[in-house]
Amino acid sequence: VHQNLMLGQKGSGKNSRWSFDDMYEMFPRLKERQHTEAGVLSGGEQQMLTLCRTLMGDPDLIIIDEPTEGLAPKIVELVGEYLKKLKDRGISVLLIEQKLTIAMAISDRTLVMGHGSIVFEGTPEALRNDSYTRKEWLEV
Repeated sequence: VHQNLMLGQKGSGKNSRWSFDDMYEMFPRLKERQHTEAGVLSGGEQQMLTLCRTLMGDPDLIIIDEPTEGLAPKIVELVGEYLKKLKDRGISVLLIEQKLTIAMAISDRTLVMGHGSIVFEGTPEALRNDSYTRKEWLEV
């Protein structure tokens, strides 16, 4: 785990917005498993490690596809909190997510796709107020 984080680190990491301590604070389970080979981690732990390894590269933009998939509800909440922190640290996030509450909480702009086309584009508030789009494309 720790070696994976080192691989993701950009340069010496001295000027990075993220540190190993930040990663282990975000996901304490990774600290517990820092000497474990990544290949034997659970699916949820691998999701955590992937996000942390990406952050160690100190990106300005991250494309994240379903970051909460396979995670326990408590960890899903943590991911949501840390996605907000990414935004606060000036990192742009292109988030593909089916959990609408997380996406709406961190978004400045939302897009809804249906059948391969964008069927809605606007602010989270506009989407909350658009009953047609919510009913047609977002409700089960």
